[in-house]
Amino acid sequence: MINYELYKVFYWAAKTGSLSMAAKSLFITQPSVSHAIKQLEESFGLTLFYRNSKGVTLTPEGVTLYSYIEKSQILISLAEEKMASLKNLDSGELRIGGSDSLFKHYILPYLESYHQKHPSIKLHLNHGTTPETIAFLKEGKIDLGVVRLPIVDSQIEVMKGIELQDCFVAGPRYAELKGKVLSLERLLQYPIILFSRNSRVRMAITELFQSYGYQIKPEIEVGSVDLLIELASKGLGISYVTKEFISKELEEGSLFEIQLDIKMPPSQVGFMIMRNMPLSNAASKFIELVK
Repeated sequence: MINYELYKVFYWAAKTGSLSMAAKSLFITQPSVSHAIKQLEESFGLTLFYRNSKGVTLTPEGVTLYSYIEKSQILISLAEEKMASLKNLDSGELRIGGSDSLFKHYILPYLESYHQKHPSIKLHLNHGTTPETIAFLKEGKIDLGVVRLPIVDSQIEVMKGIELQDCFVAGPRYAELKGKVLSLERLLQYPIILFSRNSRVRMAITELFQSYGYQIKPEIEVGSVDLLIELASKGLGISYVTKEFISKELEEGSLFEIQLDIKMPPSQVGFMIMRNMPLSNAASKFIELVK
């Protein structure tokens, strides 16, 4: 294996046609340049340069070697420029996975701020449920995921974010329930609208009802928070949604919260990354911003 430094000396000597100029470009002494070229020639068993009073010129064998080394030097220079660009966030990409609702109601302000600071970073948002987001992360399709906790997986590292409060809401059609405190049994007498079965929110509310000895069976299942809100406001049933995501509807009166005789536990949102895997500079800066 020939030391890369020898090729670098060869490149600059050939490029400048001068051992002294090569030494100056590499910040080494001229004897060091001469010694490096001698080592390279001995390694190949070929003469690479003609020496004369004006400097050095390539032999036919040297011309052949230079045609390859020049390409590699250009690629190395481009690679170094790219690494510097990534370090300075002048280029690169940030890939985040999560649900539509968390992107819209939680992550969006941070994405806006991040994009203003680093406009050259391309943003890729992969939408999916918590299990899908975990799969995206393990398959290397995203740098980090934003999900509802808990996540119990030895391969994944979790950083806690905000707490959210989920609740049941209804529209004007169920105005008679406004201000009343309902039991779970009474609530289940009304049509319930829930998120899809494989979502973390759905799993959590199902487990909560089971802990009180009830089975919650929705009349309608949907795949987006917007539909939960819309269907409830239209009177098709009582939806289970995140309170922080419907502040506008609650203020306007198109929805109201159903009061229950039990305390609804808050849910924790967090960021997940692969354990013992280095983060890209772009992803690290985003996590710093959110923290």
